[in-house]
Amino acid sequence: MQAALYHNFGDPDVLVVEEVTEPHASANSVRIAVKAVSVNTIDYLFRAGTLQDVLPLTLPAIPGRDAVGIIDEVGEGVTDSKVGDLVFGLGGVSDTTAEFAVLTAWSAVPPQWSIEQAAAAGLASATAAGAINALGDLNGRTLLIEGASGAVGSAATALAIAAGATVIGTARPANHHHVTALGAAVTTYGPGLAERVAALAPEGVFAALHAAPSPALVDLVSIVGDKSRVVSVVGTGEAVQHGVVIVNAVNDSTLLEQTAGLGRRGLYTPRVDRVVPLRSIREAHELASGGAGKVVVIVS
Repeated sequence: MQAALYHNFGDPDVLVVEEVTEPHASANSVRIAVKAVSVNTIDYLFRAGTLQDVLPLTLPAIPGRDAVGIIDEVGEGVTDSKVGDLVFGLGGVSDTTAEFAVLTAWSAVPPQWSIEQAAAAGLASATAAGAINALGDLNGRTLLIEGASGAVGSAATALAIAAGATVIGTARPANHHHVTALGAAVTTYGPGLAERVAALAPEGVFAALHAAPSPALVDLVSIVGDKSRVVSVVGTGEAVQHGVVIVNAVNDSTLLEQTAGLGRRGLYTPRVDRVVPLRSIREAHELASGGAGKVVVIVS
């Protein structure tokens, strides 16, 4: 099968498209004929070698954490999916940008989503759902989301609103319309955040989600007043230093189904900013790491 691949760590120029051996479904997994994948932060950090001390990766490596495609093999123990189903989900830590990929967490693609939107949903959905779940009951409470217009922030906003929360999201002015379309109030990033949030939520903020790599974490803790109700999905040393709750994505189909369920109700549509073909995998990584937003790679 054809797959994106890198034999050495480095900048996007190390990426190539080559013929590699097909993977096959094992117990409690499915194999999909991949239609598209998204480029996530972890993908270009792996490719650059930045994570080798934390999550060593054996080379050569196929980039990609999530994918959408049609099931063509079903592993032992799988009873709720069948060959021919269109699903989106999560593979291993790095292995999905290929003609075939094995998923260990997946959900049916809502009919309201395009292939590109489903490709953008896997890792973002799992991360957002895990973060919202970690905050407990949000019904009738106010949640502040730093980075509400991004892939994770958008999913978290939709999940929180569906759970009964009032959401205030931060975003660049160019993305304010995206956040308000989700049903949230919106303000800008940067200095003066506490004052702007107080004007929008005079009765205070119950919890906060740090969903973007910004320096606002200390402000979020101060605004909420309780670090146990501040969740970070960025995973920086600062999050450890401040003692907030850190959530990382796990391969759990129930997390994916939470956002897929919202998609079926018309309450959440994954954001896609750029779409490129597999042959442009280098460009995809350049765009994603350069801040172009959610980048999707069409495989077939």
